[in-house]
Amino acid sequence: MIALLTSIILVIPAGVALAQQPPAVIEKMHPALDAVVDVKAEITVIADGFQWVEGPVWIEKEKMLLFSDVMQNSVYKWTAQKGAVLYLKPSGYTQPAPRGEELGSNGLALNAQGQLVLCQHGDRRVAVMNAATAGPQPQYTTLAGSYNGKKFNSPNDLAIKSNGDIYFTDPPYGLEKGPQDPARELFYQGVYRIAKNGAVTLLTDSLTRPNGIAFFPGEKSLLIANSDPQQPHWYIYDLNEQGDLINGRIFFNGTAIFQKEPRSPDGVKINRKGIVFAPGPGGVWIINKEGKALGRIRTNIITSNCAFTADQKTLFITADHCVLKVALK
Repeated sequence: MIALLTSIILVIPAGVALAQQPPAVIEKMHPALDAVVDVKAEITVIADGFQWVEGPVWIEKEKMLLFSDVMQNSVYKWTAQKGAVLYLKPSGYTQPAPRGEELGSNGLALNAQGQLVLCQHGDRRVAVMNAATAGPQPQYTTLAGSYNGKKFNSPNDLAIKSNGDIYFTDPPYGLEKGPQDPARELFYQGVYRIAKNGAVTLLTDSLTRPNGIAFFPGEKSLLIANSDPQQPHWYIYDLNEQGDLINGRIFFNGTAIFQKEPRSPDGVKINRKGIVFAPGPGGVWIINKEGKALGRIRTNIITSNCAFTADQKTLFITADHCVLKVALK
């Protein structure tokens, strides 16, 4: 049973022109959705006019949302008071030679020291910004740029464990000429770990298009979205005592929904109750920890990623050229 129960509300930040949006709705697929989100919750566009937005992260100290515009090599900041303004440029490609395609930052995260960590497509590395989040500067230190002497494809998304280890995915989307780019050095799509001492470990090379990545509560298991039309699945792995991935299996099979609505899994976030928020076909899928779909925030626009506020009462959604938000319970 699916109930279509709410419409999109457009809010125009100062200086931002909004494109017309199709209606957005919340679809209820299971009664347990009622404990996660009110089906009458307003879905609000808070910023628009970008090229391709991704990798959002909420900075509680500054009460701001940061998100990447991958094609514009920029990170933007959104606050309730001032809307969206440019925060950081260049964000992902710092070389002098011009290039196009997905050259900017993608996934963003905060480490335990409160520093901004970025997956940088153009520079093909995971890096940390050498400035406080309150005073951004486009100066970076590489945390990892290669594995066994070969440059990464284009680090895409990341999750930071409580011990400081950084887990990240490395599909080929940021290569200027895609998987066939002559500059490509690693001919698989890896998932890696960067230890606190800088050591890089390949955790798996078996996924065809690893993308979004997030820990379940307790950090004993990890979820990875696979953005492959032939295998549009979300995979779950257990972690052993060393933090390696074991017992990989399908958590949620997206084949049936992909056949109806062609859009592969992308970013992913998991709340403190183990509820998965998984952008994919049609919007953000809401899935319980047993892999049962509870519902969907149907955006009717290509949806890339999402992020919670610190209290997890608000969900921000990056979708194509705009950013949305919706209240959660």
